[in-house]
Amino acid sequence: MNLILFGPPGSGKGTQAERLREKQGLRHISTGDLLREAVARGTDLGNRVKSILASGQLVSDDIILALMREEIARTAKGWLLDGFPRTVGQAKGLDAQLDELGQKIDALVVLNVGRDAVIERLSGRRTCSNCKTVFHVKVNRPKVEGICDRCGGTLVQREDDKPGTIAKRLDVYEAQTQPILDHYRGRVPIHEFDGEQPVDEVTRSIERVLQ
Repeated sequence: MNLILFGPPGSGKGTQAERLREKQGLRHISTGDLLREAVARGTDLGNRVKSILASGQLVSDDIILALMREEIARTAKGWLLDGFPRTVGQAKGLDAQLDELGQKIDALVVLNVGRDAVIERLSGRRTCSNCKTVFHVKVNRPKVEGICDRCGGTLVQREDDKPGTIAKRLDVYEAQTQPILDHYRGRVPIHEFDGEQPVDEVTRSIERVLQ
């Protein structure tokens, strides 16, 4: 089974992706993880990506498509895309790549979350600078303020989790990413869920549809 998990930043895609990965036996391919890995390596591409992410804008299609094609091509048992495609142009590029690879999209899983809820969720996140474990100032606080429970690393607020950047990311999402649903409507099954419900309830709803 090949799935695309779709929704605004902060809609819970990462959590649901991990659960789907375990339940369905899929390979979770996250553009966010791929891009952060590129930044951490400090390559020319990574430095380009770093400045783009900090501004809240989208990384260019050619960079994203190059990263994603390599990952999809070496995944034979089913994949789950998280955070990709983000533009209709990327969706069309993905369609062409899948045709070349003899693969297809089986369904879109859409998490709907309101703008205010997204800003509250993301601006409260704190990420370990060492092991990347994520905490939250309200719903998942560390035992010691500013210190990771898992490895003792320092917790930081990612640049793209700051309120001003979040607002820009949502503006971009509404203008450039939401139209992807129209691109796939009638061609690929689209299943929409209320992402503001409790996490476990969202998971159960998704699992019922995908059974």
